[in-house]
Amino acid sequence: MKTRSIAFRLISAVLLVELISAVLVILLALGYERHVHFRSFDVMLHGRADSVLGAVQDAEDAADNVILNNADLHLPHDDIYEVYDNDGRLLGRSPNWQGSGNAWMQPGNGFSQLSLNNRDYRILRQHGSRMVDPGASDGGKIRKVTVVYGAPTERVWHAIRNALHFYAVGSLLLLLITGPLIAWLLHRGLLPLRQLAALAGQVSATSWEFSPPASARETAELAPMTNALESTLQRLQRSFEQQRTFVSDSAHELKTAVAVVKSSLQLLELKERTPAEYHAGLERTLADTQRLEELVAKMLTLARVESGPGDAEGPEAEIPASCNLADCVRETIAQLTPVATLRAVAVLVQSTEDARATLAADDGALVIENLLMNAIQHSPRDSKVALTLRSENSTVELTVADEGDGIDPAALPHIFNRFYRGDPSRARSTGGAGLGLAICKAVVERAGGTIELKSEPGKGTTAIVRLPRA
Repeated sequence: MKTRSIAFRLISAVLLVELISAVLVILLALGYERHVHFRSFDVMLHGRADSVLGAVQDAEDAADNVILNNADLHLPHDDIYEVYDNDGRLLGRSPNWQGSGNAWMQPGNGFSQLSLNNRDYRILRQHGSRMVDPGASDGGKIRKVTVVYGAPTERVWHAIRNALHFYAVGSLLLLLITGPLIAWLLHRGLLPLRQLAALAGQVSATSWEFSPPASARETAELAPMTNALESTLQRLQRSFEQQRTFVSDSAHELKTAVAVVKSSLQLLELKERTPAEYHAGLERTLADTQRLEELVAKMLTLARVESGPGDAEGPEAEIPASCNLADCVRETIAQLTPVATLRAVAVLVQSTEDARATLAADDGALVIENLLMNAIQHSPRDSKVALTLRSENSTVELTVADEGDGIDPAALPHIFNRFYRGDPSRARSTGGAGLGLAICKAVVERAGGTIELKSEPGKGTTAIVRLPRA
């Protein structure tokens, strides 16, 4: 797939906007210049028409008529004009025009367009009056006069075109100047993004160092992406380290378990044994094999839980699971009652009937079973384990408290680590592989909850699980 440069697209967009703006400016300039120049032109036409009107004089005849004295007119040779009196009698016109016909008969002053000899003229029709014999006893007579005056508009359009040419050349020069400037500014502005991409590209499974430049953090648009990259890479690094640790610890635990089984079988081969000794040796080997099987099962369970809900396929992946933890508590108590009875541990249950949580029923039973089994195994004889389940607002809380020896404060921060055992000497007697609490933590956190342990040496341990209420 062909890549497209963000800088190129931004530069193209900015230049396109500038080009459109330049076109709009030219169009606006066309309207403005046309208005201004034609307004000045109209004022000029009025002035020249007034000059023609001023050349209308008394004819000094008995009828008190008026005449046009061309000798007093000094007008451009390509202008045209004609003058009529109130009776429609032509008083005079320019020699280069045959007249406008009945234009003088139209009422009011106004403008019109005329094409003459392949030239465009703007025509002004202006009505005026002249006083004849103002010194007479009757005060004189007023004679109405109509002046039709026109001038070619090519000079106006020439001035307008010159103005538009100035605007067009100016806009083009502005584009030529701002284009490289914008390209340089965008290239400089995108430098933090390129630096960020280069640093992110150097991250690998063997090198997790990622130090984003300060410019990326200080840029409002890049700061969220920088923080997201850091957070994502940190989670990936933790995930890789967990997987690496998991593989290493699993190999170590499996190697130890296989070595125990192998040692038991080798002991039976060293010399001839009695049937009773062979029977006892096989029982030990079977017990070791069973512990190995349980270890593998827990490792598979932990791998399944940590795979995350996003790995599920099909319609069930879209439906959030939920269950009533009260049902899970009853089923787990029924399963572990024989174990508690053999160890002389009393299990006290206080549970609400409605404790629906956003957790699959199998996972809920798995968490309760692991926590309760841990509490029973670490409780002395004739002691109690208290299991409490209650719902509060949007949270379902499960607590499992025992009266055992407690956990060393130095070991408490590591208690949820895989294959961690605070008392390794008890692993064989209890069957613990150090995965139970790690499984609980993975299940609870995948459901959006939290789990914690509170313990005091000699006073017991309390496990607290909080899950979102369904």
